[in-house]
Amino acid sequence: MKIGLFFGSFNPIHIGHLAIANYMVEFSDIDKIWFVVSPQNPFKTKHNLLAEHHRLRLVDIAIEDDLRFKSSNIEFHLPKPSYTIDTLTYLKEKYPNEIFVLIMGEDNLKGLHKWKNYEKIIDDYAIYVYPRDYKTTETNPFKNITLIEAPKIEVSASFIRNAIKNKQDVRYFMHHKVAQYVEEMHFYE
Repeated sequence: MKIGLFFGSFNPIHIGHLAIANYMVEFSDIDKIWFVVSPQNPFKTKHNLLAEHHRLRLVDIAIEDDLRFKSSNIEFHLPKPSYTIDTLTYLKEKYPNEIFVLIMGEDNLKGLHKWKNYEKIIDDYAIYVYPRDYKTTETNPFKNITLIEAPKIEVSASFIRNAIKNKQDVRYFMHHKVAQYVEEMHFYE
């Protein structure tokens, strides 16, 4: 089985994440998507970051009725900050019969050379890249990278957090149960 690993803070998970995951399962050779909730991205600060168990709960709520998707807390049990190569090494050992593919936004290509052991990631794993605001000047700068012609989704978690903080209604930018839970828990206010 080919499993797409969709890493992210998911702070909060929103319709853009879900649309990308849906597109990857329906229009590529990926069979399932695992949403890997990252406790701490080494390139981001913890400012406005919900506790990892809350973000995992939001992912679970968003994907609860879709068997093509699974949430993963695998990085909760690994050293922090979370490095993709460490997670991939662990997953490869734990699930030796699965084929793992990384899913990332096009904007991540610019900084891929800064990732820990990025050469090993590029050599050992396929990477499926979906369009974002950043455009690479090269059509495909690395081997094993497939640029996916998915629809561009222009919504971000920071937009949602800021809108909630400013008491603006953004419920349609999230799964309706996620929006309800965020409101009930007073997240991002």
